[in-house]
Amino acid sequence: MPADAPAAERAAAAAERAALAAERAAEASARLAEAIEKLADVTARQPIAPPPPTPEAAAAAAAPAKPSSWDVSVGLSLISITGNASTLTVSGLGSALRKTEKWIYSIKAYGAYGRSRPPEVEGEVESLSQVVALNAGFELRGDRRFTEQLSGYLLAGVDTDHIKSVESRPYGEAGASILWFDTKKDEKLGTRDSVLRTDFAFRYARETRFQYYPDRVDLPDVDLGGPRFGALFRYGISKDITFQEEAEILVSVISDSRILFSSQTQVMASLTDALALGVGFQVKADSAPPPGKVSTDTALSFNLTVAL
Repeated sequence: MPADAPAAERAAAAAERAALAAERAAEASARLAEAIEKLADVTARQPIAPPPPTPEAAAAAAAPAKPSSWDVSVGLSLISITGNASTLTVSGLGSALRKTEKWIYSIKAYGAYGRSRPPEVEGEVESLSQVVALNAGFELRGDRRFTEQLSGYLLAGVDTDHIKSVESRPYGEAGASILWFDTKKDEKLGTRDSVLRTDFAFRYARETRFQYYPDRVDLPDVDLGGPRFGALFRYGISKDITFQEEAEILVSVISDSRILFSSQTQVMASLTDALALGVGFQVKADSAPPPGKVSTDTALSFNLTVAL
């Protein structure tokens, strides 16, 4: 455009060029937006690959799920004395425990048998051996977990003790259990095996009585029923030594007032992962035992326990 053209014409020409540049810029922006939209559409249709798993996660995924199994242990105790007097006593205890996410199942069984021959005196007829232990028991328990610590349970069992004139004592129980803590032994974490559990329940039992020794005499049967309190405490004193205390008290409020108490204290030393030696002390007390029987029995035992 000539230099002497009016200023208005020059301004109009500049505006026209600016409008043309703006139009071309808008077209370029539209093409760019269209390209971005297509790229986004393609990306949305293609799944994003997850990050590679860590070695720990890969090992956990590759390992098969471990099924819930039973933990079974069997214990045996033997006492033998020979010479002027002879005594042979054998006792056994077996237990099984299974835990799932919602349930805990347990089974216990025990039994004892013993005979003793008193010392012989010269000139007397040979002494006859006598039964000094004859008892057994079996118990089933199922716990329904409501939380990690609180559960409700049902329990049923039966026991017998001919020396105490108890022919049979079937019983049933319903209650609640609190697991205060349950820590497993882990050498890497430096933790030891420790458990504390308490029970509060109501138990009913029918005790049929029969005197077997020294004479056979039928005795009146009695009923038991009332609150029962129980506790189980286990603690790893060291890597291979474990202390355990299990106690219970039953307060009968039906028929005549009666209190039954039992305590089982054990110290176990592990020889291998599956084998342990231990010593135990048991106390059983009955405020109203059958006629002619003392109220308290104690037993000191040395036993061998095998975990299956």
